[in-house]
Amino acid sequence: MSDDELIKGCIRENKHCQRALYERFAGKMMTVCIRYTRHRLEAEDILQEGFIKVFNNISKFQGKGSFEGWIRRIMINTALSNYNKSSFQKELIGLEDYQSGVEQPKAIQQLTADEIMAVINTLPDGYKIVFNLYVIEEYSHKEIAEMLDITPSTSRSQLVKARRMLQKKIILLRAAGLNR
Repeated sequence: MSDDELIKGCIRENKHCQRALYERFAGKMMTVCIRYTRHRLEAEDILQEGFIKVFNNISKFQGKGSFEGWIRRIMINTALSNYNKSSFQKELIGLEDYQSGVEQPKAIQQLTADEIMAVINTLPDGYKIVFNLYVIEEYSHKEIAEMLDITPSTSRSQLVKARRMLQKKIILLRAAGLNR
């Protein structure tokens, strides 16, 4: 079944189309949700809440851009909304340690995607969210600032500090692996 057929069926509230749409996109969207949470159960809650929003607003999809991209944006916004409601505090950090041109260590080339994601998940929430939005989702610092209600310079600073922290953790991880 094509995306257009699924969309039309979901607008008619056809349960088979809703299930097919969920099954087609749930795995990819779960990956998105996990990047913005600390625990799988929290990611599952966001996924469920996100799909409720998808089904409630599917008639608003105008066909501009990909349907998967539209769903992804809903999931990201749902995750960010969850973050803003959570008890975690945003890390508001200035530019005192900002350096342009942060160099990636060669150690990262030796890590698997799962190892890299595990290290990213150890970042403080503010760093992790900015890192994911900028590096993985490819939002600009201006867009991130608007989404998180921070300044673009705070977004840049958090990204720089996230990269530094990741570099240190990856170097330690590789050193530990080499000493086994």
